[in-house]
Amino acid sequence: MRVIIVGAGSVGRSIAQELLDNGHEILLVDKATTEALVDNLPDATWLTGDACEISTLQEAEVATGDVVVAATGDDKANLVVSLLAKTEFGVPRTVARVNNPKNEWMFDESWGVDVAVSTPRLMTALVEEAVSVGDLVRIFDFRQGNSSMAGITLPEDNPNVGRRVGDIDFPEDTLLLAIIRDSRPIGPTADDALEARDELLFVTTTEAEPQLEAMMRPGSPARRHHG
Repeated sequence: MRVIIVGAGSVGRSIAQELLDNGHEILLVDKATTEALVDNLPDATWLTGDACEISTLQEAEVATGDVVVAATGDDKANLVVSLLAKTEFGVPRTVARVNNPKNEWMFDESWGVDVAVSTPRLMTALVEEAVSVGDLVRIFDFRQGNSSMAGITLPEDNPNVGRRVGDIDFPEDTLLLAIIRDSRPIGPTADDALEARDELLFVTTTEAEPQLEAMMRPGSPARRHHG
């Protein structure tokens, strides 16, 4: 997968390193690239330029990219980059960083944003997830389809502890994506049993969130899978 990351600050470089480790082709675009930055990520391709300018995006061959990540510290720049990538170059997927939560409402399909990631929200989610077992934490919203990714840590006295995934009747439009156990991700199958303190990652809808949280709380009634 070819990914163009705009903004080579700590957030952009962190994303780039993770994607490079996973075997993807990375181009980093920044107005102020330095030799030290390039040496820090030698496996990435680098381009010095203002990604809010169409000429820079043309030089970056954005039209051949699979994903554009707007990861600068400037919300206006991230919106402009997303809009240009989507409308001028037809990039299949855009991911934009939201720096100021007050601006989050603008990061939607009207600005060409497929997924908006609020760094403060992610940090809050990670803190809340660490201290409030049994509380559903929305990690980020997918701007298309009213869906969100949410995480929850399974309490020890929840009746779903020890049950097979295939026997649990999750709410409608809710998908268990991953189980994180002992800091390692597990791709759940119907035969996997949940364990106390498992971190569960779901894709769900706004409507289903209260139902999902209720069934994952301590001492909640078990929901049997029918069918």
